Amino acid sequence: MRRSVMRFNINGTAVEVEADVRTSLLDLMRNYLHLTGTKKGCDQGACGACTVLVDGERINSCLALAVQYQGRNITTVEGLAANGSLHPLQKAFIEHDGFQCGYCTPGQLCSAVGMVGEIERNVPSVVTADLASDHITLDETEIRERMSGNLCRCGAYNGIVEAISETLIEQGSMKAGERASA
Repeated sequence: MRRSVMRFNINGTAVEVEADVRTSLLDLMRNYLHLTGTKKGCDQGACGACTVLVDGERINSCLALAVQYQGRNITTVEGLAANGSLHPLQKAFIEHDGFQCGYCTPGQLCSAVGMVGEIERNVPSVVTADLASDHITLDETEIRERMSGNLCRCGAYNGIVEAISETLIEQGSMKAGERASA
């Protein structure tokens, strides 16, 4: 076992931890830093429960070696709320019943925040109709495709899509006429 001191910026806080270099980012956060909001689902990158943001982009933390992400800005579900206020997506998930058991919710939330960043950067998905357009229309199909890497065993998908749609309209990323209907 080869241990190393690693340095991270997690949820805006500089963190230093000594761990085995083979430790996944997920295990580092949960077992060493006690950030248990991020969940371990399949441990194979198939369910999305472990989704976190690294420099604003979503990744499956169960597939990422922690040592590779030193010095990067990592945001977990615990880091979405600011100054004691829930993130707009967290509020919308509550209002639209975008969770049931809540196990997948942290990954869903981080994935949705990452998706907003993709839209802002005009990154197309497989269902984006016009790849040459300067604006991606976020309809129900586009949101569902972009969130398809996050599974919900309880079937709260309609509430999740409604929560994301409402939040993006309020943030100005969608026009009211583009609102996704579940």
